[in-house]
Formats: sequence, C-alpha cells, structure tokens
Amino acid sequence: MTATAARQVFRLPDLGEGLTEAEIVEWKVAPGDTVEIDQIVVEVETAKAAVEVPVPYAGTVLRLHADAGAVLAVGEPLIEIGSATVPPETSTGEDPAAARYREEERAGSGNVLIGYGTAPASPTRRRRSPHPKSPQPTSAPALTPAPTPAPAPTSAPAPTSAPAPATGPSSSGGPERAARVISPLVRRMAREHGVDLTAILPTGPHGVILRRDVEHALATPAPAAVTPAAPTTPPPGPATTNPGAFTALTAERIPLRGVRRAVADKLTRSRTEIPDATTWVDADATDLLATRDTLRRTSPDLGIGLLALLARACVAALRRFPELNSSVDTARAEIVRHGHINLGFAAQTDRGLVVPVVRDAHLMTTAQLAAELTRLTTLARSGGLPPAALTGGTFTLNNYGVFGVDGSTPIINHPEAALLGVGRVIDRPWVHGGAVVPRKVTQLSLTFDHRVCDGGAAGGFLRFVADCVENPAVLLAHV
Repeated sequence: MTATAARQVFRLPDLGEGLTEAEIVEWKVAPGDTVEIDQIVVEVETAKAAVEVPVPYAGTVLRLHADAGAVLAVGEPLIEIGSATVPPETSTGEDPAAARYREEERAGSGNVLIGYGTAPASPTRRRRSPHPKSPQPTSAPALTPAPTPAPAPTSAPAPTSAPAPATGPSSSGGPERAARVISPLVRRMAREHGVDLTAILPTGPHGVILRRDVEHALATPAPAAVTPAAPTTPPPGPATTNPGAFTALTAERIPLRGVRRAVADKLTRSRTEIPDATTWVDADATDLLATRDTLRRTSPDLGIGLLALLARACVAALRRFPELNSSVDTARAEIVRHGHINLGFAAQTDRGLVVPVVRDAHLMTTAQLAAELTRLTTLARSGGLPPAALTGGTFTLNNYGVFGVDGSTPIINHPEAALLGVGRVIDRPWVHGGAVVPRKVTQLSLTFDHRVCDGGAAGGFLRFVADCVENPAVLLAHV
C-alpha cells in the first residue's frame, strides 16, 4: 500500500473570460476533512466576481496549497486530496509511485467541471500572501487575519474589549465559527476599532459580515460587566460617546486586487485611448416620478422603478442615435456599430463598483427591464454575479444621484463609446406653466467618445433622453 498513489492534486481551474489569477477568500475545508465529488472547497475572488470552486475528487484533504489572501495563477496547485483510508503520515515521497504523482501534478487533474477547465495554464505571475508560509494548519485557516500590534492613537483611545457578542452567535467557542469577511474595508474598520469579528451577527448573504454589521457593533455599547475600568475618567467628547464618528489615520498599503484592480485597469485604458467629452442638461423629472408612482400603485408586482424608466429612455435614444451604441476597433481603424443593445448599469457593492450588463435590452419591455435590473443588482450585492454578466456592454447608465451628488463627468466604460449619468432629483425653482414653482429637477450628463460622433449627435441623444424624463409619454412611441 502506498500513500502517494492515492493523492490527487486539484489546480486552480480556468474561470473563463480571460481571467489568469484569483485570490483565496475563504477555505471551506481543512486538512483531515473528508470531501465528496463536486463539493465546494474554496471561495476565490477574481477580477470580476467571487466564485465558489468545487473539487472533482472524493477523499481526505491532505494539503491546502495556499492560505487565505494568497493570489494563485490559473493552473497552480490549489488543494491535495487523498484516499480517506490512507493517512497523510504514511507518505514518504520515496516509493516508486512518487514519479506518477509528479507526473499527475504536471499534467493537471484531467477533470472538467461545468464552467471550469482544470488543465494548467502557461506560467504566469504569482503574488504571494504578505505573510510567510506557515506549516500545515490543523484547522481551517480563518478568513480574517489576527490583528497585528499597532500603537494606539493618543487622541481618542479605541475600546480595548470587543463589542459584546450578545447580538451575535455563541460566545463560548472562539474557533467554532470563522468570521466571513470579503470586503477589505470591513476588515480594516474592525482592526482599527478593536472589533472581534467572530462576535458579530452577520446580515449579508451566506453569513458574510458587512460594513453595516461593524457599524452596528460600534454603536452598541458593551455591557458594564465586561468593560474593564482601565481609564479612570475618560474625557467627555464626541469620540467617547460615538466611537464610529472619527477614524484614526493609519498609514498602510492596500494591494490593488480583484474588482478594484479590474476597474483601475479599465478606467486607465479608457482615459488613455478615448478622447472623451461631456455635455449635460437639467431636466424636470416631476412627471417621470409621477409615472413611476402610478406604475407602483397600479402594478406593484412589476417593480418598475426610476432606473427601469431611465433604462427605457436610453434604449429608445440609442435606436435614434446608433452612433453612441458603438465602439472603436483601433487595430483596424474602424468604428463598430453594434446590432444589439447590451445595457450596462453601475451598481455599488461591498466589493466595489461593478457594471452588470442587461443583454439584448432592445428586445425587452419596461417590465422585463425592471425584472432584469433587479435580478442583476441582487446578484451583484451578494457577490454571485458570474463573470459573463460583467462583460459585453455597449452602453452604460450610471445613476450616481444615489450618492447625493448633482453632476459628474464619468469615465467611459471601455470599449464602449458613451455613458449617461443621472444626478439626484431635488426640489428646485422651475418655470412651469408661466410661473416659477418648485419642481423635481435632475441633471443628466453624457460623456461620449468624440471619435464616433460629434457634439450634434451627442446633444441630440441627451436632449431626447431629457424629453423622455420631462414628458414620459414620448416613450410610448418606442415601447
């Protein structure tokens, strides 16, 4: 009986869409655990989405080849599985089956899962976790690293004890549940304020701790029984009454990875290649809001909101001005006008800004647009968007008014040719019916690629959208 003959090495599979690497977010198993075929063993984050990866083997986990936080290239060893009846200690690495094992490693697992190819890719750059490789753990590595000692701020001392776990899960077993945190911002907030993430009740999908969970823990005072009386009489002030009011300034370097890196690369390329220009106009959205309210009241099951109506206006405008539904093929010096409308829309999530794409939006009714916008937004915020849902857009709609701003000059989502931005809708004095009255006014801005059209086409597009906002009946001719 040889131990190495039963070993199988599963490598990081090809996740599609040209992705070459992924960051380990959380291991679902630990060495010694028994796994079944197609069992989810790890969650990784690519430049486009968080992905749960199944293993194509059954047996006992012998080794995890990377810690949480490490970045692996496609084709690098991910996890090692052995027969459940062969203990890992029996492996000497010297018996004749070792050569077969090494050949296995070089050839790849040979299994193909739905959506994943497991053949190793050509060698690519690999970034290691900033922490040195540690010996094999005996339990699953925690997703959130232990906070490193740092000098405490002298102006407003942070609480030395973690918030009480009264609102969270069991407080008796520390290692019983590893805190699930995806956002680096959440980890940093917890570290700066001394919050024990394992004592927080998560409200995110699949038990993920979100920023609001940490903020709630900071706003919830700890019971007096567990609060040590270290400072005799803390000075009164906002810092003691509201620990989350101010954040201590900390010098740090944050790796540009995952979604943030993909966004940075795309926006840099957009600014480098596209000679963009921006035009804007104020529009009276009073009647558009009234139309939305009427639809909500008469057809609440359709879920048609303001974003769906704006999407409908964009689709109608792109039919009239197809120049803006295009891209530039720089290699062939051609303007490519698309025969379909794939409408992207900006969605803010805990993992950063993503742009899901509504495919074939020109074939959908307003109700269908609303349903697809809701579905993609839900997937984006839960981290469940497949990479294919984030590519292939031909035009983008950005409702940055949700951030409380009036206007912006957004960067075009390369390789598209235009992006419509919508500011907040607020009461402003407006001339209506010959009198100055308060109306619901918003600012619309269009950033466009000056290579595909001139200001006349861009202005015509923006004016048409503004007319739809001010008089939604215009859309009836294009439904």
